[in-house]
Amino acid sequence: MDTTSLPIGLFDSGVGGLTVLKALRRRMPSEDLIYLGDTARLPYGTKGPDTITRYALQASARLVERGIKALVIACNTATSVALDALRAEYPDIPVIGVVEPGARAGVAASTNGSIAVVATERTIRGGAYQQAITRLRPDATVTGVPCSLFVALAEEGWTDGPLVEGIAARYLDPVFAPDPDGLPTPDCLVLGCTHFPVLAPAIANVVGPGVAIVDSAKTTADAVAEELDRLGVARTSDTGGSTFLSTDDVKRFARTGSLFLGRELRPDDVELVDL
Repeated sequence: MDTTSLPIGLFDSGVGGLTVLKALRRRMPSEDLIYLGDTARLPYGTKGPDTITRYALQASARLVERGIKALVIACNTATSVALDALRAEYPDIPVIGVVEPGARAGVAASTNGSIAVVATERTIRGGAYQQAITRLRPDATVTGVPCSLFVALAEEGWTDGPLVEGIAARYLDPVFAPDPDGLPTPDCLVLGCTHFPVLAPAIANVVGPGVAIVDSAKTTADAVAEELDRLGVARTSDTGGSTFLSTDDVKRFARTGSLFLGRELRPDDVELVDL
């Protein structure tokens, strides 16, 4: 069977993974994309690993049944917990997560080897970014900061202003304060959740211009493109389209999704599905 014409499937707990879809669209304009946001069970980051794995398997099954040539876990929490389970479930489909590409981008952006990661509680607690970064740079110092409120802010569309910057400062000021022993403060901040890039300007105002802010969307898109090229299934003709699925409230998905995509997404563009 020729799989070249099949779409790439992506899923996330909500609309945050649309940052990855946007990067994929820019990197591979010929590909068809199908995105599932499991908004009925948002957020994943406060759930236990067994629950997250079950949700990830259910979401991916809905995409696979429609016919896809690659599966992208556009969710850092699901990547950190369920990547191995998904690869075992679908051995014939390339499964790409966002943690390893994000770690590579963070290592490349850091000069002094002190790297901070902001993510959900589950991603930080599981140590996925800490492990991925130190595999690439063993001498790195990685500080993980769980920032669960960032997900709620992004889903509400609250991305700037004093409230957002105040919450960011509460999370980040202790990390970026001068070290009493003179150790280097982080010169790189990895946004370890696909919801967080829309908050990047507010976060930058808090941490200051000397800190590189990295998100995994572009690096993930590069990783997907490289894998499809390796397998010989990249689509290079025509212009691809995007299909959007949500497990709850398509009007809300469209409203908030428009913010992440940077273009209007109408409720009629979103299909309601039940997992």
